[in-house]
Amino acid sequence: MTRHTRTALAALAIGTALSALPALAQTEIRVHYAIPTIWADTQAALAEAFMAANPDITLTIDGPAEGYEDGVQRLLREGIAGTAPDVAYVGLNLWRVLEDRGVLQPLDGFLPADAMAAGYTPALLSLGRFEDTQWALGTSASTLVMYVNPDLVDQAGGSMDDFPTTFDGIIDLAARIDALGDQVEGVWIARHDWRFQSLLGAHGGRPMTADERDITFDDAAGKAAATLYQRFVTEGGMDLYSENDARQAFPAGTLGIMFESSSLMTRFEQGAGDGFAVTVKPLPVVAEDPATVYFPTGGSAIVMLTDDPARQQAAWDYMAFVTGPEGQKIIVENTGYAPANALVLEDAAYLGAYYAAHENARVAHGQVARYAGPWYAFPGSEGVAVTDLIAAALEDVSGGAPVDATIDDLAETLRMHLGMK
Repeated sequence: MTRHTRTALAALAIGTALSALPALAQTEIRVHYAIPTIWADTQAALAEAFMAANPDITLTIDGPAEGYEDGVQRLLREGIAGTAPDVAYVGLNLWRVLEDRGVLQPLDGFLPADAMAAGYTPALLSLGRFEDTQWALGTSASTLVMYVNPDLVDQAGGSMDDFPTTFDGIIDLAARIDALGDQVEGVWIARHDWRFQSLLGAHGGRPMTADERDITFDDAAGKAAATLYQRFVTEGGMDLYSENDARQAFPAGTLGIMFESSSLMTRFEQGAGDGFAVTVKPLPVVAEDPATVYFPTGGSAIVMLTDDPARQQAAWDYMAFVTGPEGQKIIVENTGYAPANALVLEDAAYLGAYYAAHENARVAHGQVARYAGPWYAFPGSEGVAVTDLIAAALEDVSGGAPVDATIDDLAETLRMHLGMK
């Protein structure tokens, strides 16, 4: 039995124990989440803290989905079957798929009158707002950063004090790290929509027009971003192994530079242990005008699915807790995600000591504050499916397919899938 399985079972045991006490457990709500490799321990900690503060509500945590895309598909099926959970954590780019299918409950009636005073700034609310209705609340935020192994950098003749700030410099350093031996890799990035959007945003590009009526990543910025995938392989020596393999290789000390979500910071630091000092560096910026740069905000949002009035109030109490200062403190300290509540950032009483002791978090969360933008959700019922098409195209480009033709074909395919043509 793995540590994450034990943690999840422990959370379920808490719910079971409390449900045996009728005087305390007046309402039970089910919670769905995804990506147990990041969230299992945190979900257990949130459940324990919430139920301690709300003994009249019992949480039951569903078995997690492996990824956000899988989770949304499960929620859609459960919605049709009438077996959906009461609340769910979903990717910030995917809650609109659920909204489009009519399975979400609006949150405007639950928000406090002074949302700003509760830490819900307009920018944070925008992460879950569509057409003047609040459908979701951000629970965590992350952007793409570089995780670096300083020991391998030193062995390759590089310097952390003069670490490259351009992609050209990164690729050159990666090639030198890769040349250290067969068991060492220089650089790695996932072939994935969010990572591609991040590289695109670093070049000042956008996936779609503001009105979402056309694809725009087939421009010079998009092709430059896709070209990086190919250059990482041909010039930097990137091995096309899986995401799970890469996430094991970096803390094991055999991967020099990894482009990955800041949400994995705690996991990588703990995994590396005393082996090496995991160091976070910001994503290079290519665009000449900083105002055009955006790093899509990854992470999760929480949504309400139940339409039962009694469970709705209990569900909101839980949602308010996890998006409030106490819940956000638990999320940040356990995952490395940036907080999605302004009070946590503004009041040093919550995370001041944490940032003082975690320079990597300060770097990563500062990038969120400076360049965070929307994780573009492709509209309509095909929104999830097109992300798989993007990933497949990036695999092709990484394998040597011509960049311009591949990206042009991808854009045309998405236009057809999304009804833009």
